[in-house]
Amino acid sequence: MDAKDKIKRALAQEKMWFSDAYATKGIRQSAIGNRQSDPTVNRPLPTAKKAKQLAALYEQYKGCLACPLGKSRIKFVFGVGNPDSPLMFIGEGPGYDEDRKGEPFVGRAGQLLTKIIESMKLTREQVYIANLVKCHPMINPKTPEVRGNDRPPAPEEMETCKPILLEQIRIIRPKVICLLGSTSSKAMLQTQTPISKLRGVWNKLPDFPEIDAMPTYHPAALLRNPVLKKDVWVDMKRIMARLAE
Repeated sequence: MDAKDKIKRALAQEKMWFSDAYATKGIRQSAIGNRQSDPTVNRPLPTAKKAKQLAALYEQYKGCLACPLGKSRIKFVFGVGNPDSPLMFIGEGPGYDEDRKGEPFVGRAGQLLTKIIESMKLTREQVYIANLVKCHPMINPKTPEVRGNDRPPAPEEMETCKPILLEQIRIIRPKVICLLGSTSSKAMLQTQTPISKLRGVWNKLPDFPEIDAMPTYHPAALLRNPVLKKDVWVDMKRIMARLAE
């Protein structure tokens, strides 16, 4: 049985997923797992060259003060994960918890993203996670100690930070990018189409037309409206199928 047949069989066996309210029986082997075990679709292991390039990029920008976000941040939140992963997740920006830990998606929304990744039979260490901007956008930068002080990044902030993210993508060269939420999807796809219409539809990134992009709802939206989880799971199954091709 080849990788494509394996993923079809696994997806056919899938029941429900990352919510505690659902059974999590089902997917026995992920698309990336298939890629590692099947020599016909195997990707190389993380390379020292990619890790070195990402480390150099971090060093170049970790003290960035090119926009006001840099002046109010606690930590520069670069990105984490496998530099050779075929799957990359991109959100909008760090929040309260991320600003303190220096790692993307570690708060409540991040914990849900981890469950989503694990429901794909992957770990955070097997994928790569980053954001449009690397510093915490706050409603009131004078009160960084207050929770609920988050806001979406402004267009000029995203534009200033864009070269860092584009270079991360250039180094990693994933096969698939999952765009988390409206802000990330609109910015990366250069569109004003609502996320409700963008999600679940394959796109090509204007800056990297060879990379497939799948927009979906942000984990924070799922916390507000758990009904959306089913839509996100449909999107994740499409991603796994594409990775297994």
